Amino acid sequence: MSIKEIEAAIRDIVDFPQKGIVFKDITPVLQSGKLFSEVTDIFYSQYEKNRPDYIVAIESRGFIFGAPLAYRFGCGVVPVRKKGKLPYKTIEETYNLEYGTATVEIHEDALKKGDKVVVIDDLLATGGTAGAAIKLIERLGAEIIGLSFLVELEFLKGRSTIGRYPVNSLIFVP
Repeated sequence: MSIKEIEAAIRDIVDFPQKGIVFKDITPVLQSGKLFSEVTDIFYSQYEKNRPDYIVAIESRGFIFGAPLAYRFGCGVVPVRKKGKLPYKTIEETYNLEYGTATVEIHEDALKKGDKVVVIDDLLATGGTAGAAIKLIERLGAEIIGLSFLVELEFLKGRSTIGRYPVNSLIFVP
């Protein structure tokens, strides 16, 4: 397997979820056991020498990659979800994205000072969602050791909103 094979499996859906957006559909990667395993293995290798205490997975496709990665590390998964989806007390952060605004939340007791975390999601676009997740994690006092994405849309410059944290993307769209 190679990054080129993973990249070839991702399809573009024009005008989704609204006109003018080209959505990167990763479901063909997920449908292939070989490609899905390859992605999980690559994410694992990025942090094998600096193992996290938690994987912070961003709703919703971040959950798909976060759970098997946490399993590989033997650590927990902490969900960052859209406002109103978590059942316990939360803290929230509102942000801009390429086609509107949104608010995400995390349980107020999900992480504690000094916990080492990796943030994972399928796509880095403007960096709004990842940036909001970073702010939530920082407010809880955890240490971010890196962020990983399957796809990075470089033209949207989302990496610049992440700040000082290392970003690992597998596929780059110029």
